[in-house]
Amino acid sequence: MPAARFNPLVKTLAAPPIPEVQAWKREYVGSHGPLIDLSQAVPGYPPHSDMLGWLGEAASSVSMAGYGDIEGEPELRAAYAEWVSEIYTTDINPANIHITSGCNQAFMAAMTAIAGPGDTVLLTNPCYFNHETTLEMSGVKVGYVDCHAQDGFLPRPEAVEAMIRDGVRALAIVTPNNPTGATYPAGLLQVLFELCRKHGIWLVLDETYRDFLPLDAGAPHGLLSNPGWQDNLIGLYSFSKSFCIPGHRVGAVTAGSAVVAQIAKVMDNLQICAPRPPQAALAKAIPALGDWRCANTLEISARASALIEVMGGVQGWDVAALGAYFAFVRHPFTDLSAFEAAQRLARESGVITIPGSFFGNGLERYLRVAFANADVATICQLGKRFTSCSGD
Repeated sequence: MPAARFNPLVKTLAAPPIPEVQAWKREYVGSHGPLIDLSQAVPGYPPHSDMLGWLGEAASSVSMAGYGDIEGEPELRAAYAEWVSEIYTTDINPANIHITSGCNQAFMAAMTAIAGPGDTVLLTNPCYFNHETTLEMSGVKVGYVDCHAQDGFLPRPEAVEAMIRDGVRALAIVTPNNPTGATYPAGLLQVLFELCRKHGIWLVLDETYRDFLPLDAGAPHGLLSNPGWQDNLIGLYSFSKSFCIPGHRVGAVTAGSAVVAQIAKVMDNLQICAPRPPQAALAKAIPALGDWRCANTLEISARASALIEVMGGVQGWDVAALGAYFAFVRHPFTDLSAFEAAQRLARESGVITIPGSFFGNGLERYLRVAFANADVATICQLGKRFTSCSGD
């Protein structure tokens, strides 16, 4: 009797990366002190006490136990639309917002709405690995726009345009970037938007880490002020980092109402509606916790500065790019792969990072360091840890 089979598009995917590197914890014997986990991007401080109170209140509410609107709770859609309008000094309506269960689901739902088997979506190299695997398991082809260290790991517009051909449905980018931390200047984003408009494809913009840009930086871009932006732009966002609630899984899509209607069809089959209690809590938290969020942005900036200072004193290790939650660090081991270098750093020095090779090709000399996980005092310990694991 033949054995039942798996979907080959799923079976051929690599195992989830985070559990793989987390397993290295067991190999560290503690010779340099407590293990420092800089792998998964998680807030290194707790949610606001009011947020916890609102979550508990909503979770114990009978009204929150039933199904909600597919597109999201009206109160959260309105609050988030107002917040986006403030950030980008434009007018965004609740009809432009769809709430999802995390930003990964926002990406999956958006891609399912705009691309099908045999179509192509362009990603950057390096890219966020969950974007890549989402497309692969959906039968969507992936084209890669190479980004180089000498360009700050930002794509060149001419390289993007060279990749646009028949069957390409979208260009998907992350800014501030995961894994490199590179922040796309507003001018570059405008050029990429115009390229996508010229060729009739979507620009899908994941801004999960936008709240950790410098407070005096102004609007991240002006794309939402372009007339007719709804025809070519889809924005993605996660509440996980800014509100310290990754376990509650809430994300958002900002798009034209026609896109929202298509995503609603996908969501009705994926999950029906995103978790309701955290949506209710976030509707209160968005207007109430602005000062707290700003203080956290300053804290993450202090952690970034501490990492730059520490790594500046470590011979052989170089910070190639940095921003928001991440640094892309070049390791000194010419004879080791990125996987081997990351495993050695974990085993010998008790620092967990992610190999650059998990994010694309040609990245064997890099490790992703999620420095936002650790406070300044912990980051200051990294100098000795990296030095102890040298290439000499």
